[in-house]
Amino acid sequence: MEVFSSSNSPFSIVNHRLVGGGVIHVVCEKNRRGLGEPDMIILHYTGGTSAMSSAKFLARSDVKASAHVVIGRDGQVIQLVPFNIEAWHAGKSSYGGRSELNHYSIGIELDNLGQLRLEEGKFVAECGREVPVKEVYTEDSGEVPTYWHDYTDVQMRVLNEVCGLLVDTYPIRDIVGHSDVTSRKVDPGPALRVADWIRYY
Repeated sequence: MEVFSSSNSPFSIVNHRLVGGGVIHVVCEKNRRGLGEPDMIILHYTGGTSAMSSAKFLARSDVKASAHVVIGRDGQVIQLVPFNIEAWHAGKSSYGGRSELNHYSIGIELDNLGQLRLEEGKFVAECGREVPVKEVYTEDSGEVPTYWHDYTDVQMRVLNEVCGLLVDTYPIRDIVGHSDVTSRKVDPGPALRVADWIRYY
């Protein structure tokens, strides 16, 4: 039995699965292809209404997408796919001269509603849910501001702990956003500020 842990985290990796810290495991039987030694982490947002609903959706046999881990806004961690099994999170993708990045990467989904639209003074997600102003991140570096569901502090702390453990366990050399590997996607969006966050690794 292989066990990897860090003194700075409540989590450990046992046989390619996260344990500790209240991790929930959801069975995702559709993913069976071996991953070998992943060397990338790709970050996503779910666009769903909750971490558990997104995890259950991704685990469905009729859904052509999955992820290794979902991290909730309250810091809850849900694992669907072991880290030595390929998950279907990157789609048609390329980075650093390689394509089909599902073959090399760990996919982490963050419970987040993504880009928001401003309607009659209210911020509304694609799913129709209204987002409180205190949870809105405004990106104003372009000609027109855009609005995004912000991530929570506890969610970022847990993401940092999980990524740190993965970096210590596997030969991870890149942590990127989904939008860094395909022009089709905008996740995890500017609210994560990957370029700033990534400096810790």
